Amino acid sequence: MKNGFVKAVAASPVIRVADADYNADRVVDCIRRAAEEDARLLVFPALTLTGCSCCDLFAHRVLLDGAVRALLKVLPYTEGLDMLVFVGLPFAHGARVFNAAAVLYDGEIRALVPAVQAFDAHFDLPEAGSCLEANVPGYGMVPLCDSILFEHGALADLRVAVEVGAGLDRFPSPCARHAEAGATVVVQMAAFPETVSSRDEAELNARYESRQFRCGLLLAAPGTGESTTDHAWSGLCLAAENGSVLAVSESDDAFAVTEFDVEHMVTLRRAAGCFDSDDDYLRISWGEDLKDTVLTRRVRMHPHLPESEGDLPEYCRRMLDMQVSSLAKRMRYAGLDHCVVGISGGVDSTLAVLVSSMAVKKLGLPPENVIACTMPCFGTSSRTKNNAVVVARQLGAEVRIIDISQSVLQHFKDIGHAEDDYSVAYENAQARERTQILMDISNKTNGLDVGTEDLSEYIDGWCTYNGDHTSMYDVNLGLTKTQVRANVRYIADTAEDQVLKDALLDVLDCPVTPELLPIHDDQIEQKSEEAVGPYSLQDFFTHKILVCGFTPSKTFRLAKAAYGEQFTDKELLRWLTGYCRRLFSQQFKRSCLMDGPAVEDFSVSPRAGFLLPSDAENALFLQDLEMLQK
Repeated sequence: MKNGFVKAVAASPVIRVADADYNADRVVDCIRRAAEEDARLLVFPALTLTGCSCCDLFAHRVLLDGAVRALLKVLPYTEGLDMLVFVGLPFAHGARVFNAAAVLYDGEIRALVPAVQAFDAHFDLPEAGSCLEANVPGYGMVPLCDSILFEHGALADLRVAVEVGAGLDRFPSPCARHAEAGATVVVQMAAFPETVSSRDEAELNARYESRQFRCGLLLAAPGTGESTTDHAWSGLCLAAENGSVLAVSESDDAFAVTEFDVEHMVTLRRAAGCFDSDDDYLRISWGEDLKDTVLTRRVRMHPHLPESEGDLPEYCRRMLDMQVSSLAKRMRYAGLDHCVVGISGGVDSTLAVLVSSMAVKKLGLPPENVIACTMPCFGTSSRTKNNAVVVARQLGAEVRIIDISQSVLQHFKDIGHAEDDYSVAYENAQARERTQILMDISNKTNGLDVGTEDLSEYIDGWCTYNGDHTSMYDVNLGLTKTQVRANVRYIADTAEDQVLKDALLDVLDCPVTPELLPIHDDQIEQKSEEAVGPYSLQDFFTHKILVCGFTPSKTFRLAKAAYGEQFTDKELLRWLTGYCRRLFSQQFKRSCLMDGPAVEDFSVSPRAGFLLPSDAENALFLQDLEMLQK
């Protein structure tokens, strides 16, 4: 359970209706299989031991007694296991019959939890908030309560509640009260049959509820062994977390395995501030260890892009619409009619000139109202310069080629800097000269200097303070490098102009470079990713550390799962350590960023984004990483 991951299984074995002994054996088979997976949670459908289609047999003494005997047959097989098991059965308490979950742990029945919503007319519902003592024949007294949190003894974030008899039309859903009381995982022992839309509905419910209540959901529905007198049954098992379905199985002997990240759920709840509000729940402790959990859930390499590739075009269209609409609004408000963009042939400036072209069109202005300035100097290659010019001209922009070499050399003389001193002043002087030109052309043409820097570069500080760091409005400020590249590729894929398409594809094929150091043989030599790390990896770190609030060590573990085939542990640790250092040391650049639209809930805007003091220490982050090396 290190890093807050908890292995969980939903199982729906093929049973026989009303054959409790047979069904107990199938439950035992699943317990053994879940133990091999090192699971900590195992949930079965409602009424597992009898089947949920027994009709009037639910009130019959033979079935009720047989269900209890079957439960006691299962119980010994949980001994020695650090696994909380939820098994369903009809349970008689006096003259009442409940659709109940028996909660088993380490050879003990920790509690019986009755359904609180009607599934079948044969079952009674408990009084709201009631907590009784019930006698299990052959075992003894156990709590019978519909409001219980099963709290792990060593992992405080793991609090489990059970919802019995879950259907597809639960209004209101008991999930809400469990989550608000503090449950980070809600197990749902379902009782619904299969329909042509049942899986889609169940997944939709799971996505919505897990997102709404910041929890993990583990659901098991009755399987193909149920009676087909009036219904079909699919054995649907699924797990969802924070709006994403992690695992699905729908077949004979369905078995869905995944890991819940309960640490992440608590982080989300701390931001929401509306949980752990109910003290009326009975709390039962279980579990003692913190064993590591082998991850089987898929860890996405590009968390800032949609999970399905088919959703990417619409995602990019929406990002572009936000960029274009925001820029047009700013121009309209300021009474400006020109966009001035510094184009380098890199992916960021390429997207900025594309967005600017769309914005002037949206405002009903001619395409030449975009002034695209390429400002070659000591490190400019013909490849990047040509791409920049081709893209701008194909868009109909006015292209200005302004060689800044002599201006920068004069500046070196003014400040007493040697021409062969390639220190930071050598690089930054070029970036600041370009910014001065763009600002002044903007003033001269009633224009807006459109910034090109993206979110990834602001986070790692890969920009010159008051150079490319500064503009009048930055359309890329809220986009990661991954998102910038996705937008440029989307435009290339949909472009009808073949010349523009080819130029955009070549831009995407070029290494990311600031082009501030001298080159030889017209080849790109200064490569950003050799200094700060691959931007795909940088964006992954940003999502895990800043968006999700994970520790660097947990981020390293997830990076291994996602990128382990591309990078060694040593490489991942190197880039992650550098990321943590720059995250703090470069905050002063983020503390005075200009305006620009966010496309996600996350940004580094000093007004509405993730805020750090400019002089905060990175010691705790680096200490967390140092533990990985011990």
